[in-house]
Amino acid sequence: MRVPLSWLREYVDLPAEVTGREVATRLIAAGLEVETVERLGADITGPLVVGKVLAIEELTGFKKPIRYCQVDVGAANGTGEPQNVICGATNFRVGDKVVVVLPGGVLPGGFAISARPTYGKVSEGMICSARELGIGDDHGGIIVLPPEHEAGTDAIELLELVDEVLDIAVNPDRGYCLSLRGVARETATAFGLPLRDPALLDVPAATADGFPVEVADPAACDRFVARTVTGLRPEAHSPIWLQRRLQKAGMRPISLAVDITNYVMLEIGQPLHAYDRSRLTGPLGVRRAEPGEKLTTLDGVQRALDPEDLLITDSGGPVGLAGVMGGADTEIADAAEEPGAGVTGGTTEIVVEAAHFDPVTVARAARRHKLHSEAARRFERGVDPEAAAAAAQRAVDLLVLLGGGTADPGVTEVTAPVAPRVIVIPADHPDRVAGVVYGRETVVRRLQEIGCAVTGTDELTVTPPSWRPDLAEPNDLAEEVIRLEGYEALPSTLPRPPAGRGLTGRQRLHRRVGRALAGAGYVEAPTYPFVGRAALDGLGLPADDDRRRTVRLVNPLSDEEPSLRTTLLPGLLEALRRNHGRGAGDIALFETGLVFRPTGEEEAPVRLPVTGRPTDEEIARLNASLPRQPRRVAVALAGNREQAGWWGPGRPADWADAVEAARTVASAAGVELTIENDRHAPWHPGRCAALYAVVDDVKTLVGHAGELHPRVVKALGLPARTCAMEADLDLLERAGAGPVSAPRISSFPVATQDVALVVDASVPAAEVEAALRSGAGELLESLRLFDVFTGEQLGAGRKSLAYALRFRAPDRTLTAEEASAAREAAVAAAVAHTGATLRGA
Repeated sequence: MRVPLSWLREYVDLPAEVTGREVATRLIAAGLEVETVERLGADITGPLVVGKVLAIEELTGFKKPIRYCQVDVGAANGTGEPQNVICGATNFRVGDKVVVVLPGGVLPGGFAISARPTYGKVSEGMICSARELGIGDDHGGIIVLPPEHEAGTDAIELLELVDEVLDIAVNPDRGYCLSLRGVARETATAFGLPLRDPALLDVPAATADGFPVEVADPAACDRFVARTVTGLRPEAHSPIWLQRRLQKAGMRPISLAVDITNYVMLEIGQPLHAYDRSRLTGPLGVRRAEPGEKLTTLDGVQRALDPEDLLITDSGGPVGLAGVMGGADTEIADAAEEPGAGVTGGTTEIVVEAAHFDPVTVARAARRHKLHSEAARRFERGVDPEAAAAAAQRAVDLLVLLGGGTADPGVTEVTAPVAPRVIVIPADHPDRVAGVVYGRETVVRRLQEIGCAVTGTDELTVTPPSWRPDLAEPNDLAEEVIRLEGYEALPSTLPRPPAGRGLTGRQRLHRRVGRALAGAGYVEAPTYPFVGRAALDGLGLPADDDRRRTVRLVNPLSDEEPSLRTTLLPGLLEALRRNHGRGAGDIALFETGLVFRPTGEEEAPVRLPVTGRPTDEEIARLNASLPRQPRRVAVALAGNREQAGWWGPGRPADWADAVEAARTVASAAGVELTIENDRHAPWHPGRCAALYAVVDDVKTLVGHAGELHPRVVKALGLPARTCAMEADLDLLERAGAGPVSAPRISSFPVATQDVALVVDASVPAAEVEAALRSGAGELLESLRLFDVFTGEQLGAGRKSLAYALRFRAPDRTLTAEEASAAREAAVAAAVAHTGATLRGA
C-alpha cells in the first residue's frame, strides 16, 4: 500500500515539521512494515510553469516530426514575452495548456535545462511529458492540462510534484491498512492525535425505488449497496489532484468514473464497481455460476466459470466476477471527440456497486482465474462491511461534484443479519501475556483507540470494530495492547527452565556422534528427506527390499522424488557426486537424520479440521497413521583418506575406513560392535561388513559398512571405489550403557604383549577378538588387530591374525609374570572358543 503523506494529512493533523520518515518510524513501532519512504520531486527545481501554446511551426526535413512552438508563460520568464520551444510531440494544438520548464530549471535525474540551438532554431526550455516529470511512464506525448489553469502558474505546486510516499507491506491480518482510512487510524494512534474518519458520512436510508438487486447467496454476500447517478457530462475528466493521488498510490488514471471508484477504494478501503446503466438489463443479482457459463472480464479475456465462482448478474447473464473484476459488457464507455461534432458518446448514467463478499470465496476465485486485482486483494483480507454505504455515498458525491451528475434519490441496501462478535477477556490478560503490568485503564484505552467497544471492570466484554475481522480471541486483543504500548517497552528476561530438564538421551547421542565424526574428518551434509524410484533402482535394491516400501507425499516438491526416504544413502551419495563433479577429489561426508519405514499396518490418516484445535483422539489417530521414524547415521567417502606429501604417498579410502567410521559412532554411544561379513545392497558382496551390537541382551544388526558395488557406483555416477556406512542410532542408544564415562587414567606403565593366532579363514576376526578379551581379564586395557596374513606356510583355508594386547593395572606396575599370565589366559580362551593355534608354536 502506497500512502502519500500529503493525502494522509487530510485525516490526521500532523505537525508541519513531521517528515515521512518520522511517520514510518512510529508506524513500524506500532507493528506495520514500512518498506521505504520515497521522496518525490526532491530533485526538481523550477521555474516549471503552465504555458499556453500560441503558435506552432512544423519543421520539415527531419526523420521525425519537429515543431517550433511559441508558448505564453506569463511573467514566469521575467519579460512576459512568449518562449520559443522545440518539441517533438504532436498530441497538442494551439490554445492548449502545457507544462514548460524554463532555462535554469532541473528535471528528475539531474537533467538541467538551458537555452540551446537545435534543429536550426534556439529552444528556450522544454515542454514536458509525464515521464520527464517523474509522474508516470507515458513518453508518447506531453501533458495537456485543463484549460482553466492560467499561464505562468507554478506547475510544481499544481501537479503536486513534491511529496513523500510511504510504501507499506500489509500483512494478511491487517487488511484495514490497505486504505488511507486504516493507515490514518494507526497514524493518529501513534501520534496521539484525533482522526477524521472519511467513512463518517451522512448516508440516506434505503428506499423502495432504488436500483433492483437480488441476492441469492446471502452467506457469500451479506451486504449489497447500489446507487445511481444520472446526467454525467461525457467530456468530464478527473481533475489533476485526483489523478496525482492515484499516481502516487501506484494506480493509473483511466476515466472519471473509474478513477473515482479507485480513489474511494484507496481512501475508505471498500472496493467499488461502476456499471453503465444503459448496458444493464433487469435487476442486478448475486449468485453462484452455473455449469457452462462464461464471462469476458475487463481485461478482454473470456473465462470459463466454475460452479464455486460468485457472480454479479443481470437478466442477460454474468456482468462481473464478484469481488474480483467486472465484465466487459457493462464497462463504462469513454466519450469520443469528433471534429465539428464535439464530444459524442460516453456513459451518462452509472450504477455504483458497493458490496461485502465472503473473503474465502473471493480468494479462491482470484486464484482459480489468476486475477489478483486490487479489489480481490482487499476482499480476501477482510473489508469493513459497515463501510459499504459510506463508500457508495462518497463515490456519488464525487461523481456529482466532478462529473456534473445528479444523484438518484433511490437507495438500495440488501443486508443479511450478522451476529456481533463479542470477546470476554480478563482485564489483566495482556499483563500476563506480556509480563508487564499495564493496568485496566491502559488496556481499555488502547482497545478503544482501535475502535473496540469495552464494558466491564475485572472482566471486560469487548466488541471489536467491523473493520477488524482478525480480532477473534483474547490473545488477539492482548497483541493489540502490547503493540500499541510498544514492543520496545517489553523487558528482556530469560526463561527459567525447571530443574532436572535438559537434552534427552537421544539428543545427547545425536550431538556426540556429530562431534565424533567431525573430529574424524567428516563434513556434515544435511540433505532433503525425499527419494524417488530412480535412486532406489540405482542402489540395486531387490524388489522385495523393505527400503522400497515408501511413504508417498500428497504434494511432493518434485515429481521425481515423491516419497519420503527409507535410507540416508541416496541423498548423501548425491551430495558426494555433486561435490566430486565440482572438483572436490577427496570427500568424506556424514549425515544424521530420520528415515521413514512404513510397516503396512498403519491406520488411514485422518484429515484434521482447520477451524479449531484437534481433539486428543484425532491426534492419537494421526500419530497411529505415521510410519516408524528411526534416527540413522550415514557416511560416504571417496578419494584419498590420507593425503600424499613430502612424508610419503597418500592412502585411498577403502572399506576399512567405512567400518572405522562405524566404530567411531559406536564409541560415541558407548557400544562395542561386532563386525561380520555380509551380502547386502548396495555394498560390494566381498567388501561388506554387517554391524552387530547387543541390544536388550540380543545380538542385533544395527547397520552395514563397506565399499559400494561397482554397478551402483556406475549407476549413480560416483567416483570409483566409493565407500559408505549406515547405522541405526536408536538401536545404538538402546545398546549403550547410558552416559559415556570418561576413561580412567593410570600413572603406572603399560605392558604390551603381541600374539599371532592361526584360524580357519571362515572364522571372523571379531570372534577371535571377543575370545581374547574374555580370557585376558580385567588387566587388559586395549586390544588391536594389526596384521592379517595368508600364505602357503599356513596351508589352504587358513589365516594368521596378529593382535597387540596392552595390559595395565590401576594401582601398581605389572610384573612380567603377570603380563605373560594374562596373555596366556587370553590365548587359551581363543584356542578353546575358535580352535586357534598359536603361530610358531
